[in-house]
Amino acid sequence: MNRNAVEEPALPFSPLQYVCKKAPHPLVLDGRLDKPFWQDAAWTDDFVDIEGELKPLPAKRTRVKMLWDEQYFYFGAEMEENEIWATLTERDSVIFQDNDFEIFIDPDGDTHNYYEFEINALNTVWDLLLVKPYRDGGPCVNGWDISGLQTAVHIDGTLNDPSVPSRAWSVEVAIPWKILRECAPDNRPPLPGEFWRVNFSRVQWQVEVQDGAYTKKINPESGKPFPEDNWVWSPMGIINMHYPELWGYVWFADGQDQPDQQLPADEYTKWELRKLYYRQRNYYAAHGCFAGKLSQLTADDQWQSQPEIETTSRLFQASAPSSDGITRLYIREDGKLWRE
Repeated sequence: MNRNAVEEPALPFSPLQYVCKKAPHPLVLDGRLDKPFWQDAAWTDDFVDIEGELKPLPAKRTRVKMLWDEQYFYFGAEMEENEIWATLTERDSVIFQDNDFEIFIDPDGDTHNYYEFEINALNTVWDLLLVKPYRDGGPCVNGWDISGLQTAVHIDGTLNDPSVPSRAWSVEVAIPWKILRECAPDNRPPLPGEFWRVNFSRVQWQVEVQDGAYTKKINPESGKPFPEDNWVWSPMGIINMHYPELWGYVWFADGQDQPDQQLPADEYTKWELRKLYYRQRNYYAAHGCFAGKLSQLTADDQWQSQPEIETTSRLFQASAPSSDGITRLYIREDGKLWRE
């Protein structure tokens, strides 16, 4: 694929949603989710393959709970697993080389300046800040750390011991708002009734037992490990987590007025602009310039948002009216989406 081209996801726009309730009290982390703290928090839907309905359902169940208070955004994940192993012990290692659990958070939904967090069964973490998605040139800030992060892992079985039956492993994560608000609207935590874009991934490698230890299963044709599976909460329709526009919607509730989870009309307008972004990138890859007319980018699409396009030799901007009747929503060639 031409480096200017981007893959358009093969699924309709239907990210999952979740209502995140207020925590009953501060969390004392031990990795277990069978304690009163989590009792009133709902489970997410079970994870599916990252490509969604294009692939079979995962063989092992994964699900998540979320809560929040004035200090932290809390996550609890449970992963069925009869082969619990991990090898990486140094912070900011490439954790997905082990089986892992991952959290992705885009506070303002513009697809730029978002967070990624990964953890393995040894409670080793990798936290990083993405200035832009990799498709838009990155970069990732690997030296960025979550100050005040709290994590814990619970093993229902035995780690790195194939001789002992195992059932699951679970993790608890508490991320301070004082860090997350850096990329949030108005540099603040969410308010009740607001949503942030969030998704989760579980990376799962095929393993076998050699000399009493787990080791990645090697494909005899390539001489390398078989490709990992990627199981997610809200399906992406593409083998790439770095499409923040496809992540789920997490609504924050205060225990009194519950969000109705009705997506604002602007979210659908943003998706139409995002489709134009995909097609402009691919048009540029094919023609060396951006399209100046909507008809050059669409076939039988019915555009509800009445988008307008402006271009130069190397830049483009598309916009559409927002639902307030006053402002417009914009997107440009590097995927940045904003309102003015």
